[in-house]
Amino acid sequence: MKRLFTVILGLLVFTATAQVDLDYYLPEGYTYNPAIPTPASVLGYQVGEWHVTHDQVVMYMKALAAASDRIQIEEYGRSYEQRPLLLLTITAPGNFSDIEQIKAERSNLRDAQAAVSIEEMPIVMYMGYSVHGNEASGVNSSLLSAYHFAAANEIEADLENMILLFDPAINPDGINRFASWVNSHKSYHMNGDPNNRELNEAWPSGRTNHYWFDLNRDWLSVQHPESIGRIAKIQEWKPNIVLDFHEMETHSTFFFQPGIPSRNHPLTPKKNFELTEKIATYHAKHLDRIGSLYFTKERYDDFYYGKGSTYPDVQGAVGILFEQASSRGHLQETPMGILTFPFTIKNQLTTALSSFEAASDMRVEMNQYMRDFYKEAMAEADVDSNSAFIFGAKDDGAKVFHLADLILKHDIQLFSLEEDVTLNGVEFEAEKSYIVPLNQPQYRLIKGMFEARVEFEDSLFYDVSAWTLPMAFNMDYMGLNSKILNLAGVEEVMRPLELPKGELIGSEGSYSYAFEWNEYYAPKAAYKLMDKGYLVRVSHEPFQTESGTTFRRGSIVVVKGQSDDTDQELYRTLEEVALNSGITIHALPTGYTRGVNLGSPSMEVLEKPSIALLVEGSVHSNEAGEVWHLLDQRYEMPITLLSVDRFKNVGLERYNVIIMPNGSYSEWEENVAEKLKSWVRSGGTMIARGGAMNWLAQNEIADFTFKTGSEPDTSTVQKSYANFPMEKGSKVTGGAIFKVKLDITHPIGYGYSSPDLFTFRVGNQFLEPSDNPYANPMLYTEDPLASGYIYPFNLQQIENSGAIRVSELGKGKVIGYVDNPNFRAFWFGTNKLFINGIFFGQTISGVSAK
Repeated sequence: MKRLFTVILGLLVFTATAQVDLDYYLPEGYTYNPAIPTPASVLGYQVGEWHVTHDQVVMYMKALAAASDRIQIEEYGRSYEQRPLLLLTITAPGNFSDIEQIKAERSNLRDAQAAVSIEEMPIVMYMGYSVHGNEASGVNSSLLSAYHFAAANEIEADLENMILLFDPAINPDGINRFASWVNSHKSYHMNGDPNNRELNEAWPSGRTNHYWFDLNRDWLSVQHPESIGRIAKIQEWKPNIVLDFHEMETHSTFFFQPGIPSRNHPLTPKKNFELTEKIATYHAKHLDRIGSLYFTKERYDDFYYGKGSTYPDVQGAVGILFEQASSRGHLQETPMGILTFPFTIKNQLTTALSSFEAASDMRVEMNQYMRDFYKEAMAEADVDSNSAFIFGAKDDGAKVFHLADLILKHDIQLFSLEEDVTLNGVEFEAEKSYIVPLNQPQYRLIKGMFEARVEFEDSLFYDVSAWTLPMAFNMDYMGLNSKILNLAGVEEVMRPLELPKGELIGSEGSYSYAFEWNEYYAPKAAYKLMDKGYLVRVSHEPFQTESGTTFRRGSIVVVKGQSDDTDQELYRTLEEVALNSGITIHALPTGYTRGVNLGSPSMEVLEKPSIALLVEGSVHSNEAGEVWHLLDQRYEMPITLLSVDRFKNVGLERYNVIIMPNGSYSEWEENVAEKLKSWVRSGGTMIARGGAMNWLAQNEIADFTFKTGSEPDTSTVQKSYANFPMEKGSKVTGGAIFKVKLDITHPIGYGYSSPDLFTFRVGNQFLEPSDNPYANPMLYTEDPLASGYIYPFNLQQIENSGAIRVSELGKGKVIGYVDNPNFRAFWFGTNKLFINGIFFGQTISGVSAK
């Protein structure tokens, strides 16, 4: 009865104050310039009454910039849905004429030899709102923060020595998706029931961007336009403090950093934690003033450098994560009473203002810290046993380009190899290899990119425990000492780096044309040619031309096929495809090749993929989005996003490939399983990942078996309850890198020149190898851990287990992937394993998969 009374009281209080005014949000003791428009004067409603849509954010920020001489606004990019990404520069009007000089002086903070005036230098603070689109208190509070910084008279003196980089809406597409959901389901008379449709948004939720990626995991890998533009601005300005406004589950309070001390990345100086603690005292003081509950040094960590609050820590800055309990709409009941949307906004505004005060007070200290950070980094580089890293892939220039381009985005000096070299038996080819010197300001970031770490102070991680980039790209790489570094001719690479162009070698009117499958964009080329009606075949055996050019297994042979094009038209098409895909296509004057001839039965005709990707329901949206992005953006292949709810009512005849991302699929009834089974039997190729493999096995569509062994019981009668979260969490495989062996003669292994490969694992699914040794194209090695943390018993389970397994059913195949080959769009090294299933699954021998 007491609980019910509390809820009713909370409802009555909210009803009486539903239409909050501006004074509810703004701090006491400030006066505001009446010439600056308030949010309500532009939007037509008070902040918190409705969820702001992205177009309204843009409208208000432009209105502020037009009215205030403290603000300059710029568009630094566009989202996939073509929404503008805005950055407001907020400072004293007199500073705008010196902006370029200020940036130049800040660049000198990274130069240990340059003279800098720490005492005179302004502090720069970046404020980024709602990288997760459904964490809406951030973006809505940005309207109030921007108003305060534009209009408050009392901060004018502080702005003389401060520059605010204000990003009001990091994830426009997700923000708009969520705002549309909650606004369209809002009642004018709310009751806060957690079961209400408003508070339970539909799949895939507004958290992610257009392709359902978590943009807060993309700061290091920079694969999406939102991140590319943002990181460019971070590197241009080199802010001292980076604020990252988030939300967490409704049944919580408010978190601000520091996080758990034992989970800081070892490359981050201890001084960073101390400064974070000092800034935290400002947040505590301001939140105390308004009576908000909060916590710190729990739950969250600063290990993975790809997050918004941790990436700055390896840049000589301090990243601050704010996590506000989410109302997930406009009003929601919680164990601590009614949580209102305006209250969540007020907390975010409060910590924006506390951060402003901290930045003003700590200006000199923060600039000195950045200066010292880079001096210390250069000193560490001087004593490092390596002087540089070299990386390359002689068979895949595009993949090397993408890693080099990623590195350049972080203001890292990079050199291209201008002559072939062999180091410790590894060949590095000119123009397909790069060298990253370590004696440069970004030394610590480079180490974070290239290191393989398997020992940790803590066994729990908020995110992944490894991200070694050359492993992610399946590159040859090694550390170099100074002597080796000077052996080869190099040339510094300047941005923008361009994707290598391909070429067509030979004359038109040739007997046939062929290209190898090793280049990253070869699938893009193959699909373009099939889509134009050309006959495209894959060679399951190597062959060689009379001129000595060798084509390995998986090479593509092209003839006119069903096309009515002339020889000249075919040649021009091939030229264009080669150029845009970065591949080399060879004209073949005769079919009488060495090895197998071009008419050999081992050269199989490929059917153009017609793909259905299952979405919604229990499908993991991030993995579905990774597939969608890979096929749509990189390989330019159209696919159907097919809802699992709609699946049972549609004909499957038009699809020859169905992709089942990770998920449970428990909502499917037996008749759906029979429908899918019939489709596979008739010749379809099923691509399955993670939990989808379990469902297929349970419904006898695929022959997958999994290890069920349990860890030996070493428990005692009594254990410390305080240790329970740590013991349980340590058994989670949150993200680590493992060594596998790939059969490169198998169609799944086409395009790879070495059987040694790295794969990224999340989770504890352990696949038994098939009794048929030909159905195991990829296995974990006997000593599989390459980088990251894994619980010892789980490591034993992985050893020699299956990574990819092929199962036959009738004329069709089911290809199961234990690990996600498309992880976060930067795991380029295993993308081809996935795309090979799509293109070549149809060609795998049924007997080999029984």
